[in-house]
Amino acid sequence: MQIRYFKEYSQYLDRDMEFKMYGHAGRLCLVIPCQDGRFFEWEDRHMFEILSPLIDAGRIQFVTVDSVDLESWSSYEATAPRMQMQENWVQYVMNELLPSARYKAGKPENEPVMVMGASMGAFHAANLFFRFPDTFTQVLALSGLYDMSIYFYDGNVDFNAYQNNPCGYLENMDPGHDYIQKYNAAQAIFVVGQGAWEHECSADLGKLADVCWRKGIHIEPQFWGYDIPHDWPSWEQQIQVYVPQMC
Repeated sequence: MQIRYFKEYSQYLDRDMEFKMYGHAGRLCLVIPCQDGRFFEWEDRHMFEILSPLIDAGRIQFVTVDSVDLESWSSYEATAPRMQMQENWVQYVMNELLPSARYKAGKPENEPVMVMGASMGAFHAANLFFRFPDTFTQVLALSGLYDMSIYFYDGNVDFNAYQNNPCGYLENMDPGHDYIQKYNAAQAIFVVGQGAWEHECSADLGKLADVCWRKGIHIEPQFWGYDIPHDWPSWEQQIQVYVPQMC
């Protein structure tokens, strides 16, 4: 498996940002770590070893990103500065990381990509998919939260907070919005277990599925069993089921 490491300066975050790329050909997929995680988290958890037959066959290649969750979702500051940092990270991903990764992968500058993550990474993946459906035409979200207002906001919801809360902005989306047609042309798989530590994520996926159903948005909510906890062994099983369907 080809593995490459990079460090590049981000104007949006005013710091050097590290990332790695895995594979030599195939669909480009952005992987986002769990809450407070680093760009090497999925490698440390041997997730790419599990997917190595697909990577080595040239069916898919991955780019892993650093989060700024410690300054956004995990911070105890007021909502506004935290969500400004979150939005700065989104703009970094869209305008700096992805163009660089596409170039390094030999992809056209506007070629759509896949995005996936687990836990907080699933939220980030879903948020990017719903906000930028021209860029992200496939999403695999494992055990995520999708109504951030319940858990992370202090009541002062500015525009940055609003546009980083999928259940919020989807609830207010006009059923005739042209994004809905784009969502429905995409492959959007949302997975959650119903075992230990999955109660909040299971409830949130139910809420997201309901919002999408009422808006005419077709996603694939997948509820696994009561023996499936919010933990890496579950996500190991799930990527082996769904990633081969997506590349």
